[in-house]
Amino acid sequence: MSVFLGTHQNRLDAKGRVSIPSAFRTALRARAKSGEPLAILRPSHLHPCLEAWPADAFAALTRPLDEMDIFSQDHDDLATALYADAYPFEADREGRILLPETLRSHAGLTDQVAFMGLGRTFQIWDPQAAMERRQAARDSARRLTAGRGTGSGSASS
Repeated sequence: MSVFLGTHQNRLDAKGRVSIPSAFRTALRARAKSGEPLAILRPSHLHPCLEAWPADAFAALTRPLDEMDIFSQDHDDLATALYADAYPFEADREGRILLPETLRSHAGLTDQVAFMGLGRTFQIWDPQAAMERRQAARDSARRLTAGRGTGSGSASS
């Protein structure tokens, strides 16, 4: 399985295009099926960033909708949150994608963007916000593992 690893920074051009890191493009192409978009881009509902979901991962994300009453408010809310601001994308020959203005605004993107790999998905952040998020995540992970006795870094003999 192809996964998205690391953090990479690229410039956003005046037209709102940015080049996807080559390792991420390779992972996307490995997962893409014929006739599907390379991935789905949507605003995060947890953070001021964009989420990029390979088509198969996005299908898994939306699968719970199939189990809900299609006429319920819960279904309508979840479908709106997942689909209304989602954009399928393809990369051009240079590996660039166009970030719609509404998505750039949601994430506060200007001239530089940071791509953060999250395994089966990746996020697009303002570089400073990405750095702060990574630090907050490390701090949280440290607290979680310290509570389990696994984060001390000491070896037992």
